Amino acid sequence: MTVKPRRSGQHHGDLRNALEQAALELVAERGPHGFTLAEACRRAGVSVSAPYKHFADRDALLASLAARSYRDQHARFGRAIESGEDAEGRLAAFAVAYVRFAAEERALFDVAFGAGLDLAAHPELAEAGTALRDLLLPVARLVVVAEADALDLIVSVAAAAHGLAVYLQQGMLQPEAEPLAAAERRADRMARAVVRQSSACR
Repeated sequence: MTVKPRRSGQHHGDLRNALEQAALELVAERGPHGFTLAEACRRAGVSVSAPYKHFADRDALLASLAARSYRDQHARFGRAIESGEDAEGRLAAFAVAYVRFAAEERALFDVAFGAGLDLAAHPELAEAGTALRDLLLPVARLVVVAEADALDLIVSVAAAAHGLAVYLQQGMLQPEAEPLAAAERRADRMARAVVRQSSACR
């Protein structure tokens, strides 16, 4: 993400979006715990009292970004699973899309999985997580009928993809000329292996 600091005093027609963008830039630079609400205000070029029209505190601002992250994931993953010819291909496509999202939208990925937000205080995030689960559940149940087993399958595929995404971000994968493409190929292979193992255990 290219960081473009804003001039102090710049007028914003959309204050909420300006604050979210400023916070997202700060997350990209320092992580979800590395900035204050006042710093987000300065980056957005607004007064320190401005955010309280929209956000009670920094966690509320981060929660709004996390909700955006989940919406983006839902759209990406929905398109991915539609591209697969069968359940195995759809879940493999989900894993690939997961890794690509983490690479292309690192700040949103870090907010969703690293901000440590209280789901009880931000129920919209729990609802967004449920929406992602419900997107994948019908596909997983084509492999294993029982809902509990299908949920386990989703977690296993997502965990493999998440691990690859984090390894890719931290440069821990074997050096490749095209690291993202290599990570996506691994995600595809690992997801398919998990699906086949689950199918064999039916």
